[in-house]
Amino acid sequence: MSKGKDVAKRAKTEDHMYRYCRVIGCPHPARAGSENGLDRRFCRRHADQYSRHGSPYKKSYTATQLKPHRKVVRAWLKRNSDHVLVKNGVQRIEGLYSRSGTHTEAFRLAGMSPSERARKAWARLRESSVSPLKVIEAWLVIGLAIEADPAPEESVEFRRVQAAKLVHRLASGTHKRWERDVPVARGSTTTQKHVTELHKYPQSRGRVLRIFGEDIEEACKLVEEAFLSVRN
Repeated sequence: MSKGKDVAKRAKTEDHMYRYCRVIGCPHPARAGSENGLDRRFCRRHADQYSRHGSPYKKSYTATQLKPHRKVVRAWLKRNSDHVLVKNGVQRIEGLYSRSGTHTEAFRLAGMSPSERARKAWARLRESSVSPLKVIEAWLVIGLAIEADPAPEESVEFRRVQAAKLVHRLASGTHKRWERDVPVARGSTTTQKHVTELHKYPQSRGRVLRIFGEDIEEACKLVEEAFLSVRN
């Protein structure tokens, strides 16, 4: 039996050792305890939440929740734009831009590995002329949001995914528009403009967010040290 068929067979076989999802209060079985996958920890809904948000227990922060923290971070970055560690963060992000290779449109990302897709996300940011300070802002804002949260998800993975989602939105996708002349009626020589639009957004979930978030963390870690030293 091929590996693919073996995985498919096991995914459809109930494993009663994994009868319950690990999220307290969830009435559904882990996917390995049903005929719906191999995940031994979470049900389908919580596995999907984990993939998208970085935690099976907590969803992403809303724009309203992040707004006061954005004000704090933006003011600090404006005052400290010439700080040596802020400049270091900018240079690191510019390095990610320059090493990201050619820009690839969102509808051509299918089949790429998570690491390739993360690299192409940096290329999209470069192509969109997104300021490196916006990337730094995202990392610091999420840090403040977690700190202020009365019931925080404190894992590094959650913070990386949350920051990655914010930065990912700064260059959200590929948008194309075509115009062509079409007859107003069959056999007519009179034409009118017909517009076709294509809007494609890269998926914001899974392993690519973890890799992308790790890049952000590495680029911003010295800036964060400067930010925290002032606040403390």
